[in-house]
Amino acid sequence: MLDIQEKLSAEEKHYLLLEEKYGAHNYHPLPVVLEKGSGVFVWDVNGKRYYDFLSGYSAINQGHCHPRIIDALKKQADILTLTSRAFHSNLLGEYEKFVTTFFGYEKVLPMNSGVEAVETGIKLCRRWGYMNKGIHENEARIIVCAENFHGRTSTVISFSTDPLSHKDFGPFMPGFDIVPYNDLPALEKALQEKNVAGFLVEPIQGEAGVVVPDPGYLSKAKSLCEKYNVLFIADEIQTGLARTGRMLACDHEEVRPDILLLGKALSGGTMPVSAILADDDIMLNIKAGEHGSTYGGNPLACAVAIESLKVLDEENMMENAEKMGQILRKGIEAMESPFISLVRGKGLLNAIVIKHENPEAAWDLCVELKNNGLLAKPTHGDKIRFAPPLIITEDQIIECLAIIRESLKILER
Repeated sequence: MLDIQEKLSAEEKHYLLLEEKYGAHNYHPLPVVLEKGSGVFVWDVNGKRYYDFLSGYSAINQGHCHPRIIDALKKQADILTLTSRAFHSNLLGEYEKFVTTFFGYEKVLPMNSGVEAVETGIKLCRRWGYMNKGIHENEARIIVCAENFHGRTSTVISFSTDPLSHKDFGPFMPGFDIVPYNDLPALEKALQEKNVAGFLVEPIQGEAGVVVPDPGYLSKAKSLCEKYNVLFIADEIQTGLARTGRMLACDHEEVRPDILLLGKALSGGTMPVSAILADDDIMLNIKAGEHGSTYGGNPLACAVAIESLKVLDEENMMENAEKMGQILRKGIEAMESPFISLVRGKGLLNAIVIKHENPEAAWDLCVELKNNGLLAKPTHGDKIRFAPPLIITEDQIIECLAIIRESLKILER
């Protein structure tokens, strides 16, 4: 984990060596040790300030330590944090009413991590297939897309096409059919199988490198699902909550998912909070004792999630993401760098594809960006996501463009 070639302070080396000695080696972070965050900025243990262009994989849409969210967290933490679902709390119903009204669904099932939301969505879809569509028990199938990323639990990696996610972790869960992303004919062909209960899709594939489908793909896919009586399940855990310039990425095509999966920024980056939204005919197929979570819907999470959604809405973060994203993409394209083969994204979920003979060029560029005061991370080797908090200003975007332009010079060497 620790790259001895990096110029690190003694304090940084201390923390990195602790992680290397006592922690699992399941991540490969940039060599930076952070200790403080505020707004669009984070600071390392040496006091150096950086622009955060990853936003906790879009968990920090509202900015680091947003004062309204932190205030809600602190106030509720002094009163009641957890009851488990063995008892009622005064906040659960309030949150359920708020979030279902906010997104226009009849029911919500609260969970914690994003992948728990995906797992719950899969269970809901299968149960609906048996109870409503008449699929025979244990024969339900769910269509997913190649290059997907929905988490890393045993079920979810069963339908991953990324070797790093599934190699030597089998045996795998059956019941999934993989089709190419952004390929409507392939999707329609798969939908014709009578045991298909659902289509699980990312409106934009984040981990694959911010792959944006063709205009109309989502709306036509939803229409195909309706044609074949199949549930459209949208994983908006990374793309949702104003990140792409709309409250949901599906909103760009006026698509209403049958099952909506949310997480990450639902807590403003303070704690794991996720949600599964659906109408009664789907949600009420699961009865008491058939699914649950000790921490799901805890009072602390409810208070934080309500305030996190209010902040997104009341502080016009959708509109700012749309405007700042256009400025960012146009600014990168105007550089006309020979090392950037593609710029893509929506709102403030963006990525560049690096073109270089060195397979480590994207990593080297991220290290140089770090040295110049901006934190980003490669994905799938040659792609770098640029996804700052949604409160970033035009002046800050312009400053970040200057950092990117200067950092690209490292690839000339």
